[in-house]
Amino acid sequence: MRKKVVLITGAVGEIGQALVRQLFDEGTNELLTLDLHRMPAGLAGQSTHVEGDILDQTLLTRLVTEFEVDTIFHLAALLSTRGEFAPELAHKVNVDGTLMLLQLAAEQSQRSDRSLKFIFPSSIAAYGMPDLETKGRDALVREWDWNYPTTMYGCNKLYCELLGIYYSQYYQQLAASRPAMLDFRSVRFPGLISAFTVPSGGTTDYGPEMLHAAAQGRPYACFVRPDSTLPFMAMPDAIDSLLKLAAAPAESLSRRVYNVTSFSLTAAAFRDRVLSAFPDAQISFAPDVKRQGIVDSWPAGLNDKAARRDWGWRPAYDVDRAFDEYLLPNITRRYQK
Repeated sequence: MRKKVVLITGAVGEIGQALVRQLFDEGTNELLTLDLHRMPAGLAGQSTHVEGDILDQTLLTRLVTEFEVDTIFHLAALLSTRGEFAPELAHKVNVDGTLMLLQLAAEQSQRSDRSLKFIFPSSIAAYGMPDLETKGRDALVREWDWNYPTTMYGCNKLYCELLGIYYSQYYQQLAASRPAMLDFRSVRFPGLISAFTVPSGGTTDYGPEMLHAAAQGRPYACFVRPDSTLPFMAMPDAIDSLLKLAAAPAESLSRRVYNVTSFSLTAAAFRDRVLSAFPDAQISFAPDVKRQGIVDSWPAGLNDKAARRDWGWRPAYDVDRAFDEYLLPNITRRYQK
């Protein structure tokens, strides 16, 4: 008999490590993890880990043959800034990899005659505000507002949301008897900040980069203007949102894609909070014109009323608690070691 597992792709990334730790601590699921890299020592043994490529269809087919996958958390992705340097590779990883996994998941749903859950983290990169005036006016965007992304990563995320909706609601819609449908669910994340992993490749990374640099006593030149505003969320809230959405009864959901958020900050306000904890930190501003353009195209805040209404989403960490109880104590301890 095949072992029932929760599959997590991109498990060695920022979100992946936090999710593996949380699910392992809960102890209710066997975990199957996939990543190009080996699992860090602190997480070794908490899952059946496979080092491999999300684009390796033979490997994916083997995994769904050997294991009975109950839920998929598809986290593997090439992020926004890195994606602009290699847009074709970003498309392959972010779209082709997702499409292969959706297809395999849909086929497994058919074989087992049950709806397999496919949880997909999307991003504020799916939005594209035309100018700063509009960004200031439409301060809290809804899921269907301004879906005109300006990055390959954003295009990929928006398209994969649509692919997930297709496989959930319309796959083989002309077949004589419709098979069991995939249960695709997605959250659009703001910038995520972790106290335990260092970000790499994201355009919202200037916030956490400030914190980690200050805690290490390194100078940091922020690549956006002081007035640049984006929404953020502490990593524990990000993990909580994924698990809450996965656990929500299907009949309570009115959408396949939901905004979630916690607090919005300017880069200057972020710097001020870092300086309050690390007064000697050397933080300057050296805006990069191209990356600044991407940040300006992303909304200053997200409207997450649908998630609050449908599945009880509430962030546990507002800006004060995120810094005072989660980020500053843990980052300080990390580098004091």
